[in-house]
Amino acid sequence: MEIYIPQNISAIMDILENNGYEAYIVGGCVRDSILGTEPKDYDIAVSALPEEIISCFEGYTIIDAGIKHGTVTIVSEGENVEITSFRIDGEYSDHRRPDEVRFSQKLSDDLSRRDFTINAMAYNPKTGIIDPYGGQKDLFRRKITCVGDPRKRFEEDALRIMRALRFSSELGFDIDETAAAAIFEMKELLKTVSAERFSKELVLLLSGKSPYGVLSRFYEVLAVVIPEILPCVGFEQHSRYHAYDIWTHIAYSAEYSARIPDVRLALMLHDIGKPRCFTLDDEGKGHFKGHELISADMAADILKRLKFPSDTVERIEKLIKFHYITPIDDKKVVRRLISKLGQEDFFLLMEVMKGDNRAKRSFCFERVRIIDLMVNRAEELIAEEDCFKLSDLAVSGNDMLSIGLEGRKVGEALDMLLEAVIDEKTENTRESLMKYAEEHAK
Repeated sequence: MEIYIPQNISAIMDILENNGYEAYIVGGCVRDSILGTEPKDYDIAVSALPEEIISCFEGYTIIDAGIKHGTVTIVSEGENVEITSFRIDGEYSDHRRPDEVRFSQKLSDDLSRRDFTINAMAYNPKTGIIDPYGGQKDLFRRKITCVGDPRKRFEEDALRIMRALRFSSELGFDIDETAAAAIFEMKELLKTVSAERFSKELVLLLSGKSPYGVLSRFYEVLAVVIPEILPCVGFEQHSRYHAYDIWTHIAYSAEYSARIPDVRLALMLHDIGKPRCFTLDDEGKGHFKGHELISADMAADILKRLKFPSDTVERIEKLIKFHYITPIDDKKVVRRLISKLGQEDFFLLMEVMKGDNRAKRSFCFERVRIIDLMVNRAEELIAEEDCFKLSDLAVSGNDMLSIGLEGRKVGEALDMLLEAVIDEKTENTRESLMKYAEEHAK
């Protein structure tokens, strides 16, 4: 099989080979090429030592921050290309990085230390695909299989547990039973993974093509770091709107939503607080009064614990607080939501609401149609440069001062005018707004 290699990557490999070294593209770029997916980047493995790599690229911009572990980064046509010496990893005492790295002249040594068979392939146009662990077979079987003993692989680097889950979701592959058993057995090792590393893999997992399978099967693994998941598992909702328990609904809502990281993240947490506010009435109907506020607060705590950026925490909290609203194709409703959320978050909320309703009973699917109408209406209002925020008003604070208002009364009057425009009680013209202010401002 012939794999396309971009010209700048091919040029780097040629330089290395012309200096007497073996050079291969390795890992994800080989995997993605076989799958027919354009690789995000290309990594090169080479028989040269780090100092020898550097000597081959005089005149190039070189980044040697990873040289301790054998990686030299060459800047080629504005792209950072990692070139790593064939290596053998030592023991992993911290379940993260090898205590020592020994360099090797053998590609086979380098491939033997990799996590999964689908990532343990190399390619050079002269030799073709080098695949000692059956990565191609596992690609066609749609299986995530470890290189060697999965327990050893996960013990070396506990993040590989999350990487297995992430690749399963991203590619829509099953996890090999031996690897899956090791994941459950060694799940507590995730406590040794930094919050930042866990969070990055979690977002990639949620953004994959098949998050449902991972969320529904490996919830106990994720719950090592997010224990708030467990009360949701198997919790029957006793609601005419819901066909599934809380966690199954959450998993399906992520699967049925747009592949937007913040949307998927919000949906994973949108009902996380339901078990805390459940009540069952005399007719056997379940109620979750205020669950959106409880879930939003819990989500914020979880995301802060996982070291998500503050703007992400605020956005997810906001999306969860508003996810429960009943869709209404009404100009005032849409205008008010855009005013409260901002344009970008409004459209994200619509995607959250669609995912939520697609994971309910079939009669709720009608809501998705209404949400699409709300999206269309929002686009029309934005195109018309409608009024959503104070800066869109045709008057300013100085205008309020001119009618005798002072201090906080100025801000209160502007807020009142914005509400009036949104509710279509007055037009957004200076004349109409000044008249309305003179009649209603106190």
